[in-house]
Amino acid sequence: MISEPPALILPEFGLGAAGLGNLYTAISDETARETLDAAQAASLDYFDTAPFYGHGLSEHRVGAHLRATGNTPRLSTKVGRRLEPAGNRPIPDNGFEAPAPFIPVFDYSAGGIRASFEDSQTRLGVQSVDVLLLHDIGEMTHGAAHPKIMKQALEEALPEMAAMKWEGRTKWIGLGVNELDVCREVLEHTPLDVLLIAGRYTLLEHASSLGFLDECHRAGVRVIIGGAFNSGLLAAAPGDPQHYDYAAAPNWAINRAAELREVCEAFGTSLPAAALKFCSAHPAVVSVIPGARSPDQVRQIADWIASDIDPGLWDALKNKGLISQDAPV
Repeated sequence: MISEPPALILPEFGLGAAGLGNLYTAISDETARETLDAAQAASLDYFDTAPFYGHGLSEHRVGAHLRATGNTPRLSTKVGRRLEPAGNRPIPDNGFEAPAPFIPVFDYSAGGIRASFEDSQTRLGVQSVDVLLLHDIGEMTHGAAHPKIMKQALEEALPEMAAMKWEGRTKWIGLGVNELDVCREVLEHTPLDVLLIAGRYTLLEHASSLGFLDECHRAGVRVIIGGAFNSGLLAAAPGDPQHYDYAAAPNWAINRAAELREVCEAFGTSLPAAALKFCSAHPAVVSVIPGARSPDQVRQIADWIASDIDPGLWDALKNKGLISQDAPV
């Protein structure tokens, strides 16, 4: 009889590595290396990456760090896209500046899942990862093709990932998505170890996701929170670009962030610190993975994590209707 794979404990905070794939703007290989070194020094000992991030560039940079240092942080990556050499074809604009010369192609077939992971193994220089996530399924991404994609995910992709788990290629399998409906849909059909949910459970917006996280906790489904700053909006300094859901922030989000910031400052707390602590407080959440693209940003995140927060802040935010009365804090 095959025994249950070993339990996995993720650190409370890790590093989201989309920025190391040149999300929005390019950084150098040296800056990426220094960022990862700083993350390890700050005990952000979990890196989340994906083939999509910089069309392989993020995984390549994480792999270079691992090979150079011998460090063994917790690792997660994703499957669901294959990277085809661009050759003479134009490289699509997926929000990454100067990505690697590959074209990401959705592929949720069993063979595509296996091939994607084998390429990730090469870029990362590892035989296994701690968490393997099926990337970007859902109607928001695939529109009218969603039913077809969902059928293939349930019949091919997730069973192949389960097989890879039993082979020891990963300890946990799950989804890496930006929407909740697809998580509910998949969980109706198949068990998952973990969900990486980006931008849906945050200090800025959580009313529609709080109940779902409560359900996950009761069912033993672990949750990793990405996008705790809502694509940077909650951590933006004056004059910085204001992004929300990987695009220009709408006025409602900018205004609500300003309200949150005002209350935080009245309690001597920075808005980003409150945003991180809020996400980590839910009992379903096993790790929060803010993104960083420089060692200074990593050190700033570490300072936010280490900061003390007056408990009265949460009462004030609830009294003003800025966070849910039922939200764990």
